[in-house]
Amino acid sequence: MRDGYVVTWQGREYDAAPDGLNVRIYAPEPGDGFEEVRPGRYVRVLRPDEFSDLVYVRTTCSWRGQPFIVLAEADSWLRVEYTGGRAPVARELGLEEFDFGVYQGWAPAHEVSELYEHRV
Repeated sequence: MRDGYVVTWQGREYDAAPDGLNVRIYAPEPGDGFEEVRPGRYVRVLRPDEFSDLVYVRTTCSWRGQPFIVLAEADSWLRVEYTGGRAPVARELGLEEFDFGVYQGWAPAHEVSELYEHRV
């Protein structure tokens, strides 16, 4: 499940973070020009002429008949954020109020349907 920036570099997609005009790309393994920032996480900074297709990817789904975005995945659970805009519905679903009007929770992956990756 992806929720964040993605960039294409040398024909491969990488998780990315814009950094001014440049972009930082991340990889789980060492590679040419990548520096280890922590075990299993490597970063490389690219100039604008080195990459293409910088997009924002957001995964949406339906859980218990309501609309959500998927924020993370852990084992057989998905961290989801309710996008229906109705606080009573969010409370009925047992979601936590993460911030004012923002409701999140963990949903069993087998209960989630209509997973779709949007590219903006």
